[in-house]
Amino acid sequence: MKTKVGIIGATGYTGVELLRLLLRHPEVEVTGLTSQKYAGVPIDQVFPSLMKRLQLKCEELLVDQISKKTDFIFTAVPHKTAMETVPLFYRQGKRVVDLSADFRFKDAGVYERWYQKHTSADLLLESVYGLPELHREKIRNAKIVGNPGCYPTGALIGLIPLVKKRMISLEGIVIDSKSGLSGAGRDVVLGSLFCEVNEGVKAYKIFEHRHLPEIEQELSEMTQKKVAVTFVPHLIPMDRGILTTIYPVLIKKWKTEEVLSAFQEYYEKEPFIRICPKGKLPNTKDVRGSNFCDIGVKVNEADGRTVIVTAIDNLVKGASGEAVQNMNIMLGFPETMGLEVLPLAP
Repeated sequence: MKTKVGIIGATGYTGVELLRLLLRHPEVEVTGLTSQKYAGVPIDQVFPSLMKRLQLKCEELLVDQISKKTDFIFTAVPHKTAMETVPLFYRQGKRVVDLSADFRFKDAGVYERWYQKHTSADLLLESVYGLPELHREKIRNAKIVGNPGCYPTGALIGLIPLVKKRMISLEGIVIDSKSGLSGAGRDVVLGSLFCEVNEGVKAYKIFEHRHLPEIEQELSEMTQKKVAVTFVPHLIPMDRGILTTIYPVLIKKWKTEEVLSAFQEYYEKEPFIRICPKGKLPNTKDVRGSNFCDIGVKVNEADGRTVIVTAIDNLVKGASGEAVQNMNIMLGFPETMGLEVLPLAP
């Protein structure tokens, strides 16, 4: 019998991306969709890409009704809304992957400094930060998984092996990320309009971006030391994708091949991590539509300066694909199930 899945907030970009992936998953059936704006409207009328694949109607969020027809829940709603919604399904015995920021932090005080008052802080200790490459065993038994932000996914995957192997200094790490527009969500806002972003690239929210404390939380937990990084996000006029360039300081002079070897060894068994050969660097086009994260390395062997580059699709590995990957781990399915899709060709 297939696992019955519900998506709370099904009509945003992450919601439709979840549907694209779940509809090809052999072990699940989508049985519940909610949307405040499109209640009563068949999902294929909201997203014509789903025609002949799913005609399920969106409905209002009535927890008891959704719970009766689902076994597993994805919440693809904004922060604050999630902290009000997730506990209701948790108390109904449902396992949840939340794609907002509400269950990513262990310390409610950190969350509240960057967002707002947390009304379900008691559940933060129940939740697991959903980066499989770092917390797979904890995810397996979790009741609530806080799906990572898109920027932290690309940044952390590019740092974990070097941090774990103590190859870099924990001071002076600089992370420069460039994201497509879909990362801002589907709501109509001035800063995301075509004329506002076309033919321009801009940095934004320097020292203020809400994904910064996520990155620092995970690095600090890994090292058992307080780690601070410089994180500079940029908006670039493309639909999807994040290219992250990381500037760590190596603690000794290594060659490019040696740093690449550290990545290859650490991620050898990871199904969605691809290490580029020496001389090749990632391109967002090469991961578009897929759950892959590509990694490239360049070391200036004269003085040891190092650059790490990662590329992900912010809607897949940076959101919905990672959410499905987490669901697979939680339910004991093969981790790649439903995600075995190649990147879109240019």
